[in-house]
Amino acid sequence: MGDIREPLKDLIECGLPQALEVMGERWSFMILRASFNGLHHFEEFLSELGIARNILSNRLAKLVEHGILKREPCADDRRKIEYRLTTKGFDLLPAMIALRQWGQKYGAEVEESPVLVDEKDRLPIGPVSILSHDGRILTHEDLWLVVRENLGKRADGTIAIPSDELASGSVVELGKAKRAAG
Repeated sequence: MGDIREPLKDLIECGLPQALEVMGERWSFMILRASFNGLHHFEEFLSELGIARNILSNRLAKLVEHGILKREPCADDRRKIEYRLTTKGFDLLPAMIALRQWGQKYGAEVEESPVLVDEKDRLPIGPVSILSHDGRILTHEDLWLVVRENLGKRADGTIAIPSDELASGSVVELGKAKRAAG
């Protein structure tokens, strides 16, 4: 991945250890999956996940502390608390799907049902991909590390101008992106 490496000893300078500090535990992911599936109440998590009460309480508190879930009074009974995904929580969806797909590919042979589909045509979603700034699908061979001052400076010395083709919220047609990737 280039001529330089990440400073692996200096773990605090990378987003991965910070993410693992919050999410790097099985029950946190299972609670998050349950939240994506519409569970909101402590008792629902408890019965659906088969998790010990103290572990659930601890993990919910941690997810709330880190802004992934928020605690809200239940609309129909203000004495009850609901746990709702925040924007930060919803931003974990691609990571959750990527882990799920990896588990399906390399885990036990399981034919999943229900199947995660695109709402528009109800066909299974494609694999989570790494996209370049202009929508090209990248593999590990396409990734490179550079110091911040060299962003956009190509190997031949020319300067790349970022494309606004793939702005936040853009839709990428994966067939087109695959053809463009060659």
